[in-house]
Amino acid sequence: MWNIIQAAGWPIWPLLIASVVTLAIIGERLFSLRASMVAPKTLLPEVQEWLKKGGVSKDVCTRLEQHSPLGQIFASALRNEKASREVMKEAIEETGRAVSHDLERYLNTLGTIATISPLLGLLGTVIGMVELFGAFTATGHDVAQFARGISVALYNTAMGIVVAVPSMIFYRHFRGRINGLIVEMEQEAIKLVEILHGERK
Repeated sequence: MWNIIQAAGWPIWPLLIASVVTLAIIGERLFSLRASMVAPKTLLPEVQEWLKKGGVSKDVCTRLEQHSPLGQIFASALRNEKASREVMKEAIEETGRAVSHDLERYLNTLGTIATISPLLGLLGTVIGMVELFGAFTATGHDVAQFARGISVALYNTAMGIVVAVPSMIFYRHFRGRINGLIVEMEQEAIKLVEILHGERK
């Protein structure tokens, strides 16, 4: 591996850093965007049980906020339990926007890496070509410099693609997962509003 890095030259370093950042984001988002952590199925039945036992206190709302993103939405609804449906809906929408923004954390970075990695690879290619043409002189050519120019050009091009492809795949994957989780949380919030207003048992 070290031989490849040496053959690729200094342009490979930004791509290596981008690859480490990409792996870190992918690992963190795979862990954080699990349905059981974002929108657990058991939360609404638990809230229903609390309501049947005499309502939800401020302490319970605080615990709900710390429980999960869906818990944050439920807490905003329960804090406006005695308000009109419109006020409760506005509170849920405000919290929902904040939750949605939190779920999208680091995705812009991942998308940026997916976009610029091929360009960084292209930069390495151009630098390699410059070295390659620099090998030719009036008296002949330097074989070692010629070979190094080819190495720099090809390794950086390949590395740019290697970093960009998984970055884009996971960027799209996380976008789709977030959209699905948001829809799921909206449905759960609607059910809670209907329960609080006596429209659902």
